[in-house]
Amino acid sequence: MRIHYFQHVTFEGLGYIADWAKAKGHTITVTKWYEGQVPPALEDFDMLIVMGGPMGVYEEDIHPWLSTEKEFIRQAIAAGKPVLGICLGSQLIAAALGARVYPNKQKEIGWFPVQFHDGIAPSPTTVFHWHGDTFDLPENAVHLAETSACKNQAYRIGDRVIGLQFHFEITPEALEGMISHCGHELVPNTYVQTAAEIRAHAHHAQNTNILISQLLDGLEKLA
Repeated sequence: MRIHYFQHVTFEGLGYIADWAKAKGHTITVTKWYEGQVPPALEDFDMLIVMGGPMGVYEEDIHPWLSTEKEFIRQAIAAGKPVLGICLGSQLIAAALGARVYPNKQKEIGWFPVQFHDGIAPSPTTVFHWHGDTFDLPENAVHLAETSACKNQAYRIGDRVIGLQFHFEITPEALEGMISHCGHELVPNTYVQTAAEIRAHAHHAQNTNILISQLLDGLEKLA
């Protein structure tokens, strides 16, 4: 299978998804929007993965490529490609499909339990979060998960489109990159942990990496 992914900053790559793809023998290509790269033709990939980043989907004045990216996501979904969005990626899918994306009442950064519906994962499961925005569910989306800080944590549209507000794919190395580049956001609060707390709970990544693998296994069958 040919996987293409969208990357928005240097420190938020595929994480464990790269390990899954390598083990499966899939090929991986990337559009690095922050380097001015352009996306491929729709026929040149089988699955699209949209990764995270610290920007807001509405910041087109700062990142003009966001409008191009959202249009491409719309086209990929219309073409029937399996599309997975993570954190900013889930917000981009929502925005591309006409849903509102906006600042949440509080940031959610650290390892917190998620209540899951529809069998996507055991409920509750402790997962890693790093987001300040939230979104309304796109039309025809099925609500899959929530936390006390943020109601819309995950959704599915049909069988081929999934948005995850949290980071199933996180690895200890990716954690360090996020802490290094965005550590100024770690102002302790009810839903914001310290860097030390985040590192102390990094063992949860082993479980969430299993969950992202299972989710990707399901999408792989549809590609």
